[in-house]
Amino acid sequence: LLPDLTVGISRERELIRTILLIVASAAVLVALARPQWGFTLEETRIKGLHIIVAIDTSKSMLAEDVAPNRLARAKLAAIDLMQTAKSDRLGLVAFAGGAFLQCPMTIDDAAFRQSVEMLDVNTLPQGGTAIAEAIETARAAFKEGDGHKVLVLMTDGEDQDSNAVAAARKAADAGLKIFTIGIGSADGELLPTRDAKGRTEYLKDEAGNAVKSRLNEPLLQEIATAGNGFYLPMRGAKVIETLYQNGLAAIPKSESEAKVFKHYHEQYHWPLAFAIVLLIAEILLPARAGAKSSAATGSPGIVRTTAMLAMLLLPMLAGASTSGALRDYRAGHYDKAQEEYQRLLQRKADDPRLALNAGTAAIRGGKLGEAESLLTKAVNAQDLHVQQEAYYNRGNTRFLTGDSAPEPDAKKSAWENSLKDFESAMKLNAKDADAKHNYEFVKQKLEELKQPEQQEQKQDKNQDKNENKDQQKQDQQKSDQQKQQDQQKDKSQQSKQDDQQKEQEKQDQQKADEQKQKEKEEQQKQGQKPKPDEQKNSGEQQQAAAAQQGEQMTPEQAMRVLDTTKGDEKILPVQMEKPPQSDKKLKDW
Repeated sequence: LLPDLTVGISRERELIRTILLIVASAAVLVALARPQWGFTLEETRIKGLHIIVAIDTSKSMLAEDVAPNRLARAKLAAIDLMQTAKSDRLGLVAFAGGAFLQCPMTIDDAAFRQSVEMLDVNTLPQGGTAIAEAIETARAAFKEGDGHKVLVLMTDGEDQDSNAVAAARKAADAGLKIFTIGIGSADGELLPTRDAKGRTEYLKDEAGNAVKSRLNEPLLQEIATAGNGFYLPMRGAKVIETLYQNGLAAIPKSESEAKVFKHYHEQYHWPLAFAIVLLIAEILLPARAGAKSSAATGSPGIVRTTAMLAMLLLPMLAGASTSGALRDYRAGHYDKAQEEYQRLLQRKADDPRLALNAGTAAIRGGKLGEAESLLTKAVNAQDLHVQQEAYYNRGNTRFLTGDSAPEPDAKKSAWENSLKDFESAMKLNAKDADAKHNYEFVKQKLEELKQPEQQEQKQDKNQDKNENKDQQKQDQQKSDQQKQQDQQKDKSQQSKQDDQQKEQEKQDQQKADEQKQKEKEEQQKQGQKPKPDEQKNSGEQQQAAAAQQGEQMTPEQAMRVLDTTKGDEKILPVQMEKPPQSDKKLKDW
């Protein structure tokens, strides 16, 4: 059946179609490689420190008491410092018996990394360790206009020159701050070398003894103290992080020279478009002479080809979505623009500009919570311009969030965070008038919000004082009333006691009177009179009792007293001459 099936098939057309498919596949591979040519320069000024890293390249740094060896560990530490100090200018000094400026001050990370990787024990021909000369070389590497200057010295401290501490003091007087990092161990380690045949040997001195190198920590501590810094041993994985956080981060940063970034232009759409044209030509070219194309007949091949085209167009659509999102934003379709930016952010999670644009679109769309989350990602950008705009937009977001909050505490917290964001934006760009204006505006709003709270606090304090005074008055009144009641009770009890005592005295007096009356009657019956003394005493007792009672006597009591005193009157004695003799006698009253 083969001859019948291949009737009319053109071999030339088959060859052309095969070539078209091969070339289209090659163009697709080129497009996937993302070719770039042409670039746009973007200038950015960076605030940072001026740091010189001095690394010891003497043969003592070959000791393996620190893995893999001292020199390799120092080089890794220098690279870690470069990655930590992202906005700082770095320079490199290599020293052994002498010192040499390996890399001048630069903000080019690639140049600094290349200079560090080139270091070895043969960088300087003169052996030994001259720390003083390394300090002098580092001090000379700074310019007069440089701000705060820092020297990070990485060595084992085996100095053959005794002027290192004096050189550190001199450099500190010139404004250079020195931090030392000791690499090695106090016990020391032999220094291995390899001969021409690759065999490991150890360095020996003139007497033929193996040389052991030890870490000289006291010297490095003295140098750091003289240089107004501190000393750190190379132990653990966070030595550089500790150095930067505890030492370098506290030093004020100064504005350095402008750093130029190159943004290369993507050109993958050209080979992709060429591949699409070739595939379309392959589809339209029939395999049989005079036959209709598979596109016209609607064969299943067109479906497969269409699916392939759709897959190839996806990268182009993804690349063009940034401009589409910008058009949606300018047209007022903020939700659509935010979705587009977030979709791109999922593919390029390390691009803070997409997070900034998505957060800005969320602000316009009224989605303040999503906006704050997206802008928080953008504030960690290395590009200070993007970071400043992210702080500014997040400050606006937090102010709007606080403005819509019903509770005063939530409003106050959101506005305080907004104030901090505007302050950060002003620090990154002091010429931003909008950030300054918003800062003053939010600050005024916060003061207005705090005034009612202060007044309420004063009113609460006054109310508490008044309540305390009223309570004190009530307590005083209660106390006075209690005292009065106690006094009245005491008086009433005293009065009762007095009345009882008087009544008892009256009863006693009546009993006494009755007893005397009985005795008197008995005497009268017997014809006897009471003695004058007894009568006198009885009358006096009755008068005293009447006086003690302090009350008016009743007629019956008066009659009793008179009855008991009859015949008891006594004439007062009067001195006079003898009366004349007379028969008359004086009468008793």
